Amino acid sequence: MIKDERKRLRYDRAYLRLAKNWALLSYCERKKVGAIIVKDGVIISDGYNGTPSGFDNFCESDNGETHWYVLHAEANAILKVAKSTNNANGSTLYLTHSPCRECSKMILQAGIIRVVFNEKYKDPAGLDFLNTAGVETLQIEDTDEI
Repeated sequence: MIKDERKRLRYDRAYLRLAKNWALLSYCERKKVGAIIVKDGVIISDGYNGTPSGFDNFCESDNGETHWYVLHAEANAILKVAKSTNNANGSTLYLTHSPCRECSKMILQAGIIRVVFNEKYKDPAGLDFLNTAGVETLQIEDTDEI
């Protein structure tokens, strides 16, 4: 591995650790997911899965099913960029879990060109879509190793 690749991997792992820490802010019980968007070496947005602003912080129903209106971490991060003066064109999205189908469409439309994630989501369709669209995807399972 050349020096630049080692440096990139070191930063990828560091940003994934940040996404893992950000996921801890989620009130969801079944799965806590974190997202960090980085552009030109600067974190431009972050997000975690949870309910929309103004809703109670209960992601699951009494029978343990996730409410339909819960926002995914990557959606929250992309929406936060949309409310700012920044944009995600050419950025990298760091996620604790690979994206679902719906979020993959938003990732592509937001101009994100690279997705680095820790764990695979149960449905691979989101990753398949991104790969077909030319978005680089990379799974890094061990974020503690530098």
